Amino acid sequence: MKPASRHWAILPALVVIAAAATLLMMGREPICKCGYVKFWHGIIFSPENSQHISDWYTLSHIIHGFLFYGVLWLAARHLPIAARLAIATAVEAGWEIFENTDFIINRYRAVTVSLDYYGDSVLNSVSDILAMILGFYLATRLPVWLIVVLALAMELIAGIIIRDNLTLNIIMLLWPLDAIKAWQAG
Repeated sequence: MKPASRHWAILPALVVIAAAATLLMMGREPICKCGYVKFWHGIIFSPENSQHISDWYTLSHIIHGFLFYGVLWLAARHLPIAARLAIATAVEAGWEIFENTDFIINRYRAVTVSLDYYGDSVLNSVSDILAMILGFYLATRLPVWLIVVLALAMELIAGIIIRDNLTLNIIMLLWPLDAIKAWQAG
């Protein structure tokens, strides 16, 4: 690895550390208030949702990695892959910080079925960033057709099982539809 590439390779780790520090300074809980850490928590209507290492929304963050890789391949192909990963990590970390502001937390509560959502734990936010990095890495290794199939499968599985996914999340944040909210409520 060239010396310049090593610097780019260190940046994602520094971004993750800075995001965690920022979230802690914002008053986010380091781990679930329940006092323990689980690898997987699959109950979305629960105070433990978005508090552990992974949950149904981890799939969305893997898809973020696919999308960031694709956009940066189109827009910044001239940059080393490590630089593009650093940019993607910074964008994902920025989202995790913004997602945990009162503005977005209250927006989720107002327009989605996530009435009890009170933000992510720092552990969950860091894990979400790492899930994006996993998605980005997979996108560097797998053929495009497989990435598309995986993204569609993740969206369909989450949509069927929890009645939510990245697409619905974006729609409900930007242009809430009563029909979707009613369907998500079951």
